[in-house]
Amino acid sequence: MKTLIVVDMQKDFIDGALGSKEATTIVSNVAKKIKAYVKNGDRVIFTRDTHKKNYLSTREGKYLPVPHCVKGEDGWQINEKLIKAAGDDVLIIDKPSFGYNAWKKYLKEDQDSIELVGLCTDICVVSNALIIKNLFPERDIVVDSACCAGVSPATHDGAISTMKCCQINILHEGKEPWRNV
Repeated sequence: MKTLIVVDMQKDFIDGALGSKEATTIVSNVAKKIKAYVKNGDRVIFTRDTHKKNYLSTREGKYLPVPHCVKGEDGWQINEKLIKAAGDDVLIIDKPSFGYNAWKKYLKEDQDSIELVGLCTDICVVSNALIIKNLFPERDIVVDSACCAGVSPATHDGAISTMKCCQINILHEGKEPWRNV
């Protein structure tokens, strides 16, 4: 069985407080990828960036003073199109930081591969990809760059380069849909 990890495809990162043209452009690609995993009987896991109302007083809030993904608010919700694409058996992991440290609770040693897509390439996608690579050093870890967007195209490219150096396989590099917009 394969696992697709859909990182932080939430309203605030797509078209909300921290949204971007690049983020909105990848939603259709991510939906297609989710549908393909579901059709093959593979597993889809969503992560959800989750902050409390005191976000601005946290360390992250001091460096990024834009309230976002506050638990229970509209911007915290995962994109509805993507949830529908996943169907009834949806696993959502709320994470209070860039990376999630308890992946061994959800990922199995005998999986063929683990693929990540989502937002933001240069913060949460790269953080989780590197954590997973360290937890499963012999496992194939894949990131589809056509289903990712960063804070900016330049920082997206930097994260892709970093992941390649760490032996994470990159699909569709340079073919991100937002590059053609």
